[in-house]
Amino acid sequence: MSSNLKVLQVIPKLGYGGAETGCFDIAHYLPENNCGSYIVTSGGDLLKFINKEKVKIIKLPVQSKNPIIIFINFFVLVGIILFNNISIVHARSRAPAWSCLFAAKITGRKFVTTFHGTYNFNNKLKKFYNSVMVRSDLIIAGSNFIFSHIKENYSKYLNTKKKLLVIFRGINVDYFDPTTKLDSDEKKLLKKWHIEKDKKIILLPGRLTGWKGQEVFIEAINLVNIDLGYEAFYAVILGSDQGRDIYKKKLIRLTEQYRMTNQIKFIDHCKDMALAYKVSDIVVSASTEPEAFGRVAVEAQSMEKPIIASNIGGSNETVIDEKTGFLFESNNAKSLSQKISKTLSLDEESLRSIGIEGRKNIIQKFNVEKMCFSTYSEYKKILN
Repeated sequence: MSSNLKVLQVIPKLGYGGAETGCFDIAHYLPENNCGSYIVTSGGDLLKFINKEKVKIIKLPVQSKNPIIIFINFFVLVGIILFNNISIVHARSRAPAWSCLFAAKITGRKFVTTFHGTYNFNNKLKKFYNSVMVRSDLIIAGSNFIFSHIKENYSKYLNTKKKLLVIFRGINVDYFDPTTKLDSDEKKLLKKWHIEKDKKIILLPGRLTGWKGQEVFIEAINLVNIDLGYEAFYAVILGSDQGRDIYKKKLIRLTEQYRMTNQIKFIDHCKDMALAYKVSDIVVSASTEPEAFGRVAVEAQSMEKPIIASNIGGSNETVIDEKTGFLFESNNAKSLSQKISKTLSLDEESLRSIGIEGRKNIIQKFNVEKMCFSTYSEYKKILN
């Protein structure tokens, strides 16, 4: 590498979440700018897509919250930093961040953190544990909402000499591009989902967990059916229960209670999320707690689909209400049902206009190139 800049990113697992894809994108952006790129992780499905010639992967149990393992990881990270002459250590989660904090201090390297979520804190000890994310030389917040959250809740841990700034998460707008999807692939996916495209499709993506709002969504669908007097569309709840069997059974019982078992489809997983958006007519993000960023709202807009999202957290920044989608009162099934009915009643020209404005919004503000360039620029600044 002709550049002296070598960045070590540390993340518990490389799955498909926002923190993980951000790590993946930065890891591949750095070698394009003649910088060394390293990732320490315990594993994950995204690993198989890493270009091993450009990005060095080091496996370590950094997913563990066990204090002894965190302490051992600290020693190993010191060795990794010194052996590879790392310039910057970038932690993307709390447990490994503690190992990184001390390793960076011992070796005299710059330490960067990305504050990816609000992180629950119900006591002083938990808040102290979370505070590691604001003990770095550079603190990156993924949205203005997270920036405000840090200021509100962690001010006593913030050092005025350290830099706190917002770098919006970005998505790959070339992947989330409606023009790249084939009709044949759409037909295959619909066949797999056992859906005939004789009605519109409303999609709710997200893992099956209470705060993602699946119950609110089902309640809203029932209200729309009552309002219209018939089932005018299919609803797809797309996401894994990740072992939450009881919650999934509760959702299924709710659909049975409202006699919507033929209307609502539960799909565990979809490898091609862009295709899932493409076959849908409306996308919903019904989170009852604030999303730090809210990838669903951004991905849907990039795919030129109208998004209906809760009016809390990151969605307030990524969705332009009444222009690129609609915001509804969070945790309010009636409010959501009204927005669904409104969107269903729009003519094709209005829907097309929302789609075009949505994609334009994402390309201008939330594309992955912008995120990578901003992060790379900040790396260079803290070194200088």
